[in-house]
Amino acid sequence: MSRLSAVLAVCLLALPSPAPAQIVLTQTSPTQTSPTQNGPAVRPTVVELFTSQGCSSCPPADDLLVELSKRPDILALAFHVTYWNGLGWRDPYSLDSATSRQRDYQRLMHAGTIYTPQMVVDGRIDVVGSDRSGVAAALTQARAHASAEIPIEIARTPDGLRITAAAGAGEGRLLLIGFDPRHTTPVARGENAGARLVEANIVRSHEEIARWHGQPLSIAARLPQADRAAVILQAPDGRILGAAVLSQPPHGAVG
Repeated sequence: MSRLSAVLAVCLLALPSPAPAQIVLTQTSPTQTSPTQNGPAVRPTVVELFTSQGCSSCPPADDLLVELSKRPDILALAFHVTYWNGLGWRDPYSLDSATSRQRDYQRLMHAGTIYTPQMVVDGRIDVVGSDRSGVAAALTQARAHASAEIPIEIARTPDGLRITAAAGAGEGRLLLIGFDPRHTTPVARGENAGARLVEANIVRSHEEIARWHGQPLSIAARLPQADRAAVILQAPDGRILGAAVLSQPPHGAVG
């Protein structure tokens, strides 16, 4: 076992064991990503899973993210990191920017190390991605302590995307994320050799497209090279201020 594998194994062994599979992560409320007649928009809770196809502890977390991806009140995203790539299997969906995002959370949360599978809920709560009871508790906590929501809208245009953010208190970064809803990968080598991994909402790109300073914002953006698109407004301390998912595939015809 390499030094990196040993460090990761120790990290995972020191954390709570996953709860039994009968725990059900129930939906709390429907989600709308644009204002309605009944009041302001209700944004989805953002769940980010940092994972790798080279990590034997990750498939249970990947399975859980598949479940979460079916819930309209959650924006579930899988960020495939790069630091497992030298340990037998190169994850075809790994991104340097995913590893950088996880390290950003490490700094914000003053964590001693990074690990997989890690879930970050609403940019503030760190939980082992395969710990069903821990994830359920984190979702409940995130809903109870959600920041004031900034309505976000994302729509197709003939030239790409139009993204708007309403006025509100604070400041943040507007992030455009491209992701694929589902991929199945036969793994030939590494810790998951012989497995056929089914993974959901795999991030293929993410980039900062604007800074928001509390004033209404409307910008044009290029289409991401992915099957779906989402936008997140994130405060400097990691809190999610707003989020929205494009209601149609980015590369579909514009009506």
